[in-house]
Amino acid sequence: MNQHTTPSCHAGTQQPGAQPSRDQQPEPANQDVYTHGHHASVLRSHMARTAENSATYLIPHLTHGLSVLDVGSGPGTITADFARLVAPGQAVGIDRSPEVVAAATALAREQHLSNLSFEMGDVYKLNFPNDSFDVVHAHQVLQHLSDPVAALKEMRRVAKPGGIVAVRDADFHGMFWYPQLPEMEQWMSLYQQVARHNQAEPDAGRRLLHWVQAAGFTDITPSSTTWLYATADERTWLAGVWADRVTGSTFAEQAIAYGLADTATLQHISAAWRSWGSAPDGWFAMPNGEVIARA
Repeated sequence: MNQHTTPSCHAGTQQPGAQPSRDQQPEPANQDVYTHGHHASVLRSHMARTAENSATYLIPHLTHGLSVLDVGSGPGTITADFARLVAPGQAVGIDRSPEVVAAATALAREQHLSNLSFEMGDVYKLNFPNDSFDVVHAHQVLQHLSDPVAALKEMRRVAKPGGIVAVRDADFHGMFWYPQLPEMEQWMSLYQQVARHNQAEPDAGRRLLHWVQAAGFTDITPSSTTWLYATADERTWLAGVWADRVTGSTFAEQAIAYGLADTATLQHISAAWRSWGSAPDGWFAMPNGEVIARA
């Protein structure tokens, strides 16, 4: 997975009503619907993420002794890298899935990271006092939330004054690929419909600056990084992940339950992904918006 930078795993629940100020705790929340779920194909993708390939924009800001909260930390691979970068400072990851938290906790033990811990958490109601962390990070989380601005306000609440809130999200309509198989165009349309049915925003990358400003931040540094899949190994990996996800994940279950697709349609889309993966001239680019915001 190659990256080209141009300067410039989900922990959410839906929160109704007015949003809290920096000094107020938010009210209890209702759960959002996670479009991807925790199917093996999804976790296979999340396990491939590292600070180097998914948080390059943040790494220069991480120094020894800082405290980091990783929101929606999933299997914990990025969080583990953060723990190494800020040691002896503490890194904490939160996720709403107990199974995923257990797997991440096991990872911390396996890697002997005593400054790393994971726990259940809700991005709309973080279980930490005001001004708790030097860095609050969320990777590919805001795109799955029904109220990303509320989440950003809560992330800002637990960040220390002058601390960093760092967010990075893909932009699905910004993705492009070759060969341009019609079934993959169908995949994009279906993904947009499923995500929006869940009151989520799949084209989150282009909206990050707007959301961060709406959350009250004024000291903001935007950037963009692209995941590129163009080698044979990269194509095979990405095609396998999405071919399996289209037929076996929560996304597939939702597409059928919402009346947006049937099993035959999903199988055709899955086959198209595998066909793209075997194309010697295959190319897939995924743009990601990024923001460093000072609390």
